[in-house]
Amino acid sequence: MLWLDEGSVLTCDHQGRVMNLASQRWVTIGAVPVLVETDIPGRVIVGCPNAGPNIKPCTSTVLPAAGASIFVRVGGMRLVTDALAGLTDGTPPGVTSFRVLDAHQHFVGTDR
Repeated sequence: MLWLDEGSVLTCDHQGRVMNLASQRWVTIGAVPVLVETDIPGRVIVGCPNAGPNIKPCTSTVLPAAGASIFVRVGGMRLVTDALAGLTDGTPPGVTSFRVLDAHQHFVGTDR
C-alpha cells in the first residue's frame, strides 16, 4: 500500500475532486507532506456533477472506512495509504463514496 501525500488524487463516485490538506509538514515524500488520518474527514470536494432536484452533490468527505495504516504513525496519527475509502455527504446518504484515483508518489509504501 502506497502512502498518500497532498498531491494524491481522491475522487467521489461522480469524479468530484477531494481537496487534500496535510496537517503536518515534517514528514514528506519529495518535499510533499504525507497525509494522516485526521486530514481526511471534512475535506472539501469540488466539481461533483451529481446535482438536480432532490439530489445533493458531494461537497465534503466524512469518516473514512478504511485506509489508515495499522503500524505507521506521524505525530501520533495513523498514516493514510492508497487503500483509503469512505463516504461523502452526497446523495444517496450513506452510499456515495470517495476513493483514491492516484497515490501521486509511487516509491514509499507499507504492508499495513
